[in-house]
Amino acid sequence: MNKDILITIVTPSYNQGQFIEATILSVLNQTHKNIQYIIVDGGSTDQTMEVVNKYKDQIDIIIHEKDKGQTDAINKGFKLAKGELLGWINSDDILYPDCVEKIVKAYLEKPNGAIYYNRFNNRINSQGQITETYERNIPNREYLLSINYDVIQPGSFYKRELVSRVGYLNVNNHYCMDLDLWLKLLNHGSIYNVSDSPSAGFRMWEETKTNTGKEKFLKNIREVLILNGAKYYSKTVRKTYWYELKVYVKYFLKLQ
Repeated sequence: MNKDILITIVTPSYNQGQFIEATILSVLNQTHKNIQYIIVDGGSTDQTMEVVNKYKDQIDIIIHEKDKGQTDAINKGFKLAKGELLGWINSDDILYPDCVEKIVKAYLEKPNGAIYYNRFNNRINSQGQITETYERNIPNREYLLSINYDVIQPGSFYKRELVSRVGYLNVNNHYCMDLDLWLKLLNHGSIYNVSDSPSAGFRMWEETKTNTGKEKFLKNIREVLILNGAKYYSKTVRKTYWYELKVYVKYFLKLQ
């Protein structure tokens, strides 16, 4: 297997012009250079395309058209991918310079994987400062279904042939398309951790989808879990109801 294998990275984008330059540079500055980079913008009306066009000579494919949301945008990129492995990095997140190099090393050592990820990740704020480093050790599919549904999407990569086999991302999932993809892919291969230090930064700020749509997010998690075989009484499903209750209680207390 060639050490310099092609990796595809897709960035779905919509009106996050204040962050996208950091995202683009984090891809262009990877130590592994054989990367196909695709940006799929859903018709941004802010400064996004001005920033993107600064780097157009270094980006393989740029799509700027109305789409059906983040999942649809990622699928557009995935269907144009040529890399053996592919992944996406959102337009407000960043990859650290050796992220792809770590992925390729793990893939060369264990080519039977479906998912290559880093069990450590950084949360960053709107200024790019690290606010938390957290760990999610995910050994297999059953763990996600029954114990803890949290995945680390930034910096994770997937075997392209398997992504195609499972039908890409489900466009009906606007929040948990990553969890659904992981559960489907793990029917076809193993999951491997690539490092003991973070490979990416996940930006948490006021407009992050997980902040603005908490109830919808939790309901989508529950739907995805049950659709993929989780039991209604499993720890994961019960956790979604508990968190949903906490959201409603917090909301009603604010009304008092």
